[in-house]
Amino acid sequence: MNPTTERRQFLQFAAGCGLSFLIPGMDLHAAAKRGTERHKSLVLVWLDGGPSQLETWDPHPGSLVGGPTRAIQTVVPGVEIAQDFPRIAEQLQHLSIVRSLVSKEGDHARGAYAVKTGYRPDPVLRHPSLGAIMAHEIPNPDLEIPQIISLGHNQWPSRGGYLGNQYDAFQVRGYGREAARREAKDARLERRLDNLKVLTQSFANGRQATVAGTLHDEHVRTVITMLNSEHVQAFQIDDEPTALRSAYGDSEFGKACLVARRLIEVGVTVVEVSLSGFDTHERNFSQVTNLATQLDPGLAALVADLVARDLWESTVVLCLGEFGRTPKINRKEGRDHWPTGFSCLVGGGGLRGSAVVGATDPTGRESEPQDPATVADLYATILRAAGIDPAHQVITPIGRPMKFSEGTPIKELST
Repeated sequence: MNPTTERRQFLQFAAGCGLSFLIPGMDLHAAAKRGTERHKSLVLVWLDGGPSQLETWDPHPGSLVGGPTRAIQTVVPGVEIAQDFPRIAEQLQHLSIVRSLVSKEGDHARGAYAVKTGYRPDPVLRHPSLGAIMAHEIPNPDLEIPQIISLGHNQWPSRGGYLGNQYDAFQVRGYGREAARREAKDARLERRLDNLKVLTQSFANGRQATVAGTLHDEHVRTVITMLNSEHVQAFQIDDEPTALRSAYGDSEFGKACLVARRLIEVGVTVVEVSLSGFDTHERNFSQVTNLATQLDPGLAALVADLVARDLWESTVVLCLGEFGRTPKINRKEGRDHWPTGFSCLVGGGGLRGSAVVGATDPTGRESEPQDPATVADLYATILRAAGIDPAHQVITPIGRPMKFSEGTPIKELST
């Protein structure tokens, strides 16, 4: 299809869906800020607590396991998702659903580790997260803020593991004008830095090795560089049009999704956006419905915005949590931990949209899904799309050779 025709059709679709912030008059080619040869980036939308696949991307209405959740049709013929996500349903041609993810970890901390890294926890080795690998392999040398940034409250932000602490996610919890106003020339900040220098030197006496291990000096330099950089303006969303901010939703999660788009524009390699509250052992259905009021507009607007700004083909968007929820509904109208046959949304970065991988049993009798895919398989797919060899071996600090991923790319997601 001719690029001009494709863009025209997308804008017509956006208008029909009420996404007026994508209509001409806006800067729809903000990707130019990153140059014509844009490296691949990742936005990880992390649903903390383990989201129920049955109330999100894999509903089974009217079945033994479906509960009261109803399904709605998406723009992809024959593909339905839960009723609380109408905006995401309108964007599903850009995304694919993996409904058969499997993990061997059903504990929150261990499950988060396994899903963030693609490996089970190891007592003698800490693996890097998917984001850390991408930041390590495709860094942006012109960037004056960190390569990997975590937005919102996140119990288990991405870690550098054996690649080094410099690839730990830089955590930011405030957005807007005040977050961007602080400058290193400010007299108050100068006094604080002077005081910090005195304390640091005092603590470092006789403890050089300990101080070096904390990366304290590197973190201070990073913050000062950020405060002096124009790139820090990416955290300021007040100058965005009112219609666009409204489309993302008036929530901290929605604001974080908008900040994520701005960070991708300036060249950040990896952005994590977290939404907490999915540990739904009780009141599962009402809790997910409530969380959907934030997730649905925030994620849908992020996808539409990236597409409109010509950033979609260079940006992978992945949405998942540490596991899913049981087909069985417990006595408290909740669902418990279920690392077998949970779901994710993934798209962009050259991956195929509109695909559905795997299936789960609506009767609940079969615990194993059809066409199971491991988290390692998913990450091998994303790494390959980003131009990174998933089988590449790194010699860890303890002399152990490790592949970035032990998985096999999922063919249904490859273009």
